[in-house]
Parts: sequence; C-alpha cells; structure tokens
Amino acid sequence: MALETKAVSVDLESSVSEASTTDSPIKASEKLQRKGSFRRGGVIPTAICLSKAAIGAGVLSVSGHAAEVGVVWQVACLLFGGLLTVMSIRMISVASIETKKWGFEDVSEELFHPVMSLFTGFMNVCNCLGAAAGYLIVCGQVFVVVFQANRSARDLFVVLVGIFVCCPMALARHVGFMRHLALLSIVALIFVVVVVAWYWGDQGTDESVTVENFLLGAGGATPIIYMNAINNMIFAFCNQFNVPQLTGELTPEPSRQGMTKVAVLSTSASFFLYASVSIVGVLAFGVGGNQKDSLILDLMPVRKEVHVLISLLAVMFSVLTCFQFHIYPIRQFLAYVVRKARGRSSDDEEKDVVYFGLSLTRWYDIVCTLGTVCLVVLIAVVITSLRTIMDFIGAFASAYISFIVPPLWIIALRRKDPKNFSWFSREILFSVSFLALGLFLFVFGTYSAILPILGH
Repeated sequence: MALETKAVSVDLESSVSEASTTDSPIKASEKLQRKGSFRRGGVIPTAICLSKAAIGAGVLSVSGHAAEVGVVWQVACLLFGGLLTVMSIRMISVASIETKKWGFEDVSEELFHPVMSLFTGFMNVCNCLGAAAGYLIVCGQVFVVVFQANRSARDLFVVLVGIFVCCPMALARHVGFMRHLALLSIVALIFVVVVVAWYWGDQGTDESVTVENFLLGAGGATPIIYMNAINNMIFAFCNQFNVPQLTGELTPEPSRQGMTKVAVLSTSASFFLYASVSIVGVLAFGVGGNQKDSLILDLMPVRKEVHVLISLLAVMFSVLTCFQFHIYPIRQFLAYVVRKARGRSSDDEEKDVVYFGLSLTRWYDIVCTLGTVCLVVLIAVVITSLRTIMDFIGAFASAYISFIVPPLWIIALRRKDPKNFSWFSREILFSVSFLALGLFLFVFGTYSAILPILGH
C-alpha cells in the first residue's frame, strides 16, 4: 500500500511538473482536472469556440450575396476563403507557441516593437468593436420584428441586454468558458437553416429562380461585384482575433498539430453553414429584388409561425454569443495598454496588490471590460449612422489582422536565426506570397468599403 501511494504521488508530481513547463494561460492545477473530451482547452470545444467567433450576423445575409453572383461562384469563394483561413490560423498559432505569448499585442512586441504592437492591437479593436456593435443592432432588429416594437422600445431592449446579458458574460477570464454556449449557438443557427429549408418546402422554389441564375447569378453583375463576393466570403471566416488566446488555452499544452485540427474543424463547420444558407436561401427567397437584405426580413411574412418565431429568437441568442468573442481581443488590448502604462509585464499579476480578493490588474480588467460593453451599446443605440464607417474600418482591419500580420510574424521569427534564414526557403516564399495576397485584399477591401460612402 505504501509503495502504491508513493507511486501515485510521484506520478502526480511528475504531471504537475510537466503541466507547469508551458507558459500558457491555463494553470497546471487546472490542466490536471480536465480529462473530458469537452473540457476547456480540448480540440473540439476550441474548434467550436473558434467557429462561433466566425459565424455571426453574416450568415443572415450570405444568401443575398449568392443571389447576385450564383451558387457556383459563392461556394468557390467560400472554399478559397476557408483555405486561406486555415493557413492564417496555423501561422498565428506557430508564432504564439514559439514566442509563448497569447495575444496579438504581446507577440508583435516580442517580434517587432511596442509601436507595432499598439498599432496591431488598435486595428484588432477596430475590427471587433464594429462587429460587436453590429451584433447588438441585429439583436435589436430581431426584437422589432418579433414584437413589432417601436424605436424607443428597441433602444431600451438593447441597453438592457447589454447590461444584464453581455456585461456579466464578458467578464469571463478565458474564451473557453463560452464553449457550451457556442455549441448551443451553432445548433441554433442550424435550426435557422432548417426553418429556411421548411419555408422552401412549404412555399416551393421562388418563381424568380431558374437553373441558370441559381448556378451563375441573376445576370448584370459587374466585375467589382464578383470581386466583392470574394472579399465578403473570405472575411466571413474571420476569427483570427481569438486565435492567440485559444492557442494558449489548448490542453494538455499548446501545439501546432492541435491548432491545425482546430483550424480545419472550425473552418469546415463555418463552410457547412454558409454554403447551406446560400443554397437554401436562394431557392426559398429567389434572386434579384426578391432577396431581402437578411433572413430576418425574408422570414417576416411567416413570423407568426411558432418555429419561425423560435428561429428568430435563436438568431438573437446566436449573435449575443458571438458578441462575447469580439470583446476578448478588446480586453487584451486594453490590458496591454494598462500594463505598459504601469510599467509591468504580463507575468506580474501574481505580485500585484490585492483588493477584496482580486488583484489590481484584475480590477483594471473588469473596469475596462464593462466600459467596452457600454461603448458598444452606445454605438448600437445612438450612433447607428456610423455603421458604414464601422464597415469601412472592419474591412481593412480584418485584412490586416488575418492576412498581413501572420506572414510578417513568421518572417520575423525565422529572421531571429540569421544562419539558417533564407528568403528562398519554402516557408519564407510561401509567407511572402501570402503577404502579397493579404496586401491586395487589404487595398481592395478598403476600396470596396469606400464606394458606398462615396455614393457609388
């Protein structure tokens, strides 16, 4: 018995030692407690969280894009965007693991300069702030459609949701905390697809749909519209803002293989939902002017049906869940700024002063998080006229974060070893090519977003 006890003790100490060797945000004691397949930091739940970060309000308008350019072009764009997203996620995870940093700001500072980290963090905030405000706006739209509410009731609803739903959930320390809600949210969106399919089965294929325009579009689409479709579908997968933190939360330890599996699973789930909505949405609601701006408006004529009502509420739940994933990167940036202002490193929280059981760093985090949510609520309620500008900011910010920063990180990592670095190595050539494509998407995405502002 004594020998068995000693053996168990040695194994436990060995496990603790192994778990503590990594610098990820998950503590050693927490890692030992998680053995289930749906544990925080597992491959499947991490993939679900990452896919939920990508699948937001965009799924409501994706069939409208398909109605313009046709299902064939739409699916091809989705495949291309999914492939680029998997590559981008892998690059980000490699940089995070090799630097042992779990935020865009910290990795950029490690590889470049604090100025670069501040600029990268600011771009990330612009991207996430615009998207988060858009989710609350969609939430308000669903409330108006379901309850036929006026503008003041809608604004009050958005404020109450922000205070009593978004604020508490946004305070969670880890992205993996959202894994159960993320799973339910994806199931809710699948139910929305089922409801759209029911509408198609009940009402039949829209009279405006033919085999030709279903596959190739309604006709009259200009080259800029086709290019916009590529742009929209590539950024439909945008979830890279959560990758560094989710990489650090991966258990038993962060790994390239684990994050590659996460990237493939999350991107595949996103592709399935976007492609399904594109196909069924065009068949059900038609092409050209028959297709409304979003599924919410398309389903208005049958909103009194119980299952349609449930699907609209499911949309509301889904966008509120997605809202939380866009708050984490903003929190990370604000924490980085506060940390630099106080002259501290990311490892100094344990040495910090404690007030009411929480470190001062944690108190700063809480205040910044609540302030961020309040700002997003303010945008969604009062400054809705800025949505076009927010789309403009989101366009170039998404391209910068997703397709420019990752290859720059890889190049900077390899340049740390001058003896083995070569611009003509396969990895560097691929990174340079990826960077060139990212710069094109950056310029074109910004140009496409400026056109509506200029009235074109």
